[in-house]
Amino acid sequence: MIAVIDYDMGNLRSLENALGRLGAQCIVTADPDIILKADRVILPGVGHAGKAMENLKALGLPNIIRSLRQPVLGICVGMQVLCRDSEEAPGVPCMGIFDAHVRRFTAAPGRKVPHMGWNNLSNMESKLLKDVPRNSYVYFVHSFYAGTCPDTVATCNYDSVMFSAALRYENFYGTQFHPEKSGLAGEQILKNFLAL
Repeated sequence: MIAVIDYDMGNLRSLENALGRLGAQCIVTADPDIILKADRVILPGVGHAGKAMENLKALGLPNIIRSLRQPVLGICVGMQVLCRDSEEAPGVPCMGIFDAHVRRFTAAPGRKVPHMGWNNLSNMESKLLKDVPRNSYVYFVHSFYAGTCPDTVATCNYDSVMFSAALRYENFYGTQFHPEKSGLAGEQILKNFLAL
């Protein structure tokens, strides 16, 4: 069973549908007991990192998430709150699983903020990305990004800003992009997560 954490920050329906198409059973929940007993856990997220941490703390989930030993996948803001901290919420520590600081994109000619739409992956090194063709395009919607760090397992270049498109530390994985909206490449990534 896959636990999809509901902390009032995710576009849960598209993720549920994507998992359903793969024949995976999931439960959308904030119940710590269900999360602890799940075979796999997904932390989705859309919105503000500070609000995400506030909601997670209100539910008593940060320490539960840190304690997990099964495969965990953070998506978009769900990945960002697994990092050390975020410029989106100065002074608010995140969960510190990934050794990355989350920064804001600076708008520039040719670089709109948010970074929204299809962009390709490079430097792909992870079981999460197995059988995903090099330079595959995936779907991003974000104004903040994790810099590259020792936990980076895939990168993306947005108008000369190189950032972490995917992270991994032990049993924790993260994607800045939305695999549930990323066509065949995203489907393969979700399949790989289910097989971990």
